[in-house]
Amino acid sequence: MWNDEKIAKLKKLWQEGLTTGEIGKRLGVSKNAVVGKAHRLGLKGRPSPIKRSPPQASASAAPAAPKKEPVKIFTLTDLSHSTCRWPIGDPKHEDFRFCGKQVYPGKPYCAEHCAAAYVGSNKPRTEETSNAA
Repeated sequence: MWNDEKIAKLKKLWQEGLTTGEIGKRLGVSKNAVVGKAHRLGLKGRPSPIKRSPPQASASAAPAAPKKEPVKIFTLTDLSHSTCRWPIGDPKHEDFRFCGKQVYPGKPYCAEHCAAAYVGSNKPRTEETSNAA
């Protein structure tokens, strides 16, 4: 499948910055074949078109937003009956914490985390459906 001519064309198109999909179309192979061959050839990686870096701010841009205060890290011992117990992060890492915001009345989580935790039917419960159970 990969002969010297195709490899040379792949290297040329890669240097020109064409997408893997476009290179694949021109060579008559899949974009995954292009990625695999480029990797095996040790061709220099290129930035992902999906992970674009943010545009550089120009001199006439609006002033920078004020700095945010550091996030309070709520540990298990900091929680009370009125603080949200939603875990944030991986318990194995140092930055693991709990939300700590004010809880929604009668729930262990704040309103935001209740919306994530308690997903149910949007249909209102009627007497007909409650008698059917």
